[in-house]
Amino acid sequence: MFQNFLALAIILYCCGSCANAQSIPPSAATPAPPATPITLDEAIRRAEAVETTYNSGLADAGVAAAQRGIARSGLLPGVVYHNGYLFTQGVSIPIGQPVRNGQSTPGVRFISNNAIHEYFSQGIVSETVSGAGLADYRRTNAEAAAAQARLEISRRGLVSTVVGFYYDVLSADTKVAVANRALAEATRFGTITRQREAGGEVAHADTVRADLQEQQRKRELNDAELSANKARVDLGVLLFPDPTTPYSLASTLDQMPTLPTRAEVETAAKTNNPDLRAALESLRAADFEVTASKFGYVPDLSMNVFYGIDSPQFAVYAPDGSRNLGYAASATLDIPVWDWFATHNRVKQSTILRKQAANELTLTQRRLIASLDELYREASVSLAQMVLLDQSVQTAAESLHLTNLRYTAGEGTVLEVVDAQNSLVSAESSRADGAVRYYVALAGLQTLTGNMP
Repeated sequence: MFQNFLALAIILYCCGSCANAQSIPPSAATPAPPATPITLDEAIRRAEAVETTYNSGLADAGVAAAQRGIARSGLLPGVVYHNGYLFTQGVSIPIGQPVRNGQSTPGVRFISNNAIHEYFSQGIVSETVSGAGLADYRRTNAEAAAAQARLEISRRGLVSTVVGFYYDVLSADTKVAVANRALAEATRFGTITRQREAGGEVAHADTVRADLQEQQRKRELNDAELSANKARVDLGVLLFPDPTTPYSLASTLDQMPTLPTRAEVETAAKTNNPDLRAALESLRAADFEVTASKFGYVPDLSMNVFYGIDSPQFAVYAPDGSRNLGYAASATLDIPVWDWFATHNRVKQSTILRKQAANELTLTQRRLIASLDELYREASVSLAQMVLLDQSVQTAAESLHLTNLRYTAGEGTVLEVVDAQNSLVSAESSRADGAVRYYVALAGLQTLTGNMP
């Protein structure tokens, strides 16, 4: 009796628990945060904020600009408020002996000093007229321009890298989609073969071959997903503090940008190429360095204007009521006579560096011509091949469709269907690779011409 009662209580408890569980709504799973859509411009902006080579070039350009400001300041008059106190041992005069030379105070032992207590409080304006200083300023101006050009080189190289990573991700995503479609097609074909085998229309070998094809497509999908994840992480390193942050790309591989004409590319390369501009500015800086070295043979003129006090009292008026405030001016002409060939060696050194800069400019011009021709041909061929690849995809898709119809009608073989499936997968994957090839070639061409995103 007791056992029956206990069993009834347990049943009622379980029923109540189930009812309570059904009355409580299940907690909804926390949705994953939406992937952040990233445009190519946004990817470039994010990469510029963290990439070390570009930021190093940015720092070098800032330092060169500051150095130019320092050199310009050296050409302008400087103003200093000079204060000082000078104590000098005086001349002892015996008691009762008159002061000599009509002096009202005892003299000093050092003839260069004016009084025992001497105070200086003067504003000093100084200026040095030197051809070397002007040449140095022009040199730093050229070096700043060269540093700015090298910064542009770094920026364009970074843009080219980001473009490559960006379209690698798009290509990898496209290949994942291709692999998914190929797997779905292989699965559908496997179903057809099993149905036809059950009806006695085909041999078991067709089903085995279809199963092998489906297994192969699953492996290809796994590999494609792995490659896509790697490409996303490579780009994520430049975009996010956490490279594994999910994101999506706002562009596609469907629309190909137009390729400018050869004449337009050559014109832009002559005017906007940062490598050529950096080499030209480096040569100009080397020319000014030679000029500055040669000014070592020329005299320098220094001029100073003083206004303030230079008196025994730190006061505007002396004890006798006269004003201590006054002014003075001085000019100094330093004529170089002998420096043990130091100036000669500096001129020789700067001439050697100028020759090296001229050689680098010549080499840069040659590389520009060669790179321009190579990259333009690469972009032209890649764009032409995209037309052929699009045709191949359409032809392969039509071939697969017809082959499936023939196989369903009992006129084709399983090997023909498998071959048509492989052809379509190969054509679609090749089209994705061809699109990346064109985008990368176009980015390299834009690096030379300056028409960057």
